Amino acid sequence: MTPRVMILATDGFEQSELTKPRAYLEKASIATSVVSLKSGQIRGWDKDGWGDSVPVDMTIDEANADDFEALLLPGGQINPDRLRLDEDAIELIKDFDSAGKPIGAICHAPWLLIEANLVDGRTVTGWPSIHTDLMNAGADVVDREVVTDGNLITSRKPEDIPAFSKALIEKLGVKVKGEPASA
Repeated sequence: MTPRVMILATDGFEQSELTKPRAYLEKASIATSVVSLKSGQIRGWDKDGWGDSVPVDMTIDEANADDFEALLLPGGQINPDRLRLDEDAIELIKDFDSAGKPIGAICHAPWLLIEANLVDGRTVTGWPSIHTDLMNAGADVVDREVVTDGNLITSRKPEDIPAFSKALIEKLGVKVKGEPASA
């Protein structure tokens, strides 16, 4: 059976933090589905301005953690800040955690782990400006390109995407097949 990874995102996701991990996953023959607050398309943020749009495969109310083997949470400032205000998004994240399924969060996306009450007593990393938020939520924060603590996989920034993607793929028990052409 082909593993499936849900990518939970909305407008303002950091473009590279959705598209590059997705390319790594798909190169490893892992299926991905973009789940969002709205149907249609969502638009990325690319460094200092609006980037490309990606199609949404289903909305949060149509999604179920039981249908996926893992969850990918791209960062950027806008995306996780919007998602953490949505109760259904937070419940979906909690569902993945309750099932012990891998959850990968990069950059500002660990804000969503805080909102879901998943970081207390866990070792994590994230973008430097959210380190205090993570510590205040009870996390042990370290500055490494990727940190795996149980089912949580966290990374700091776009430059960490190769290590972050590899950790998520390996957590799914799939062999990493090298760099994707689009990464």
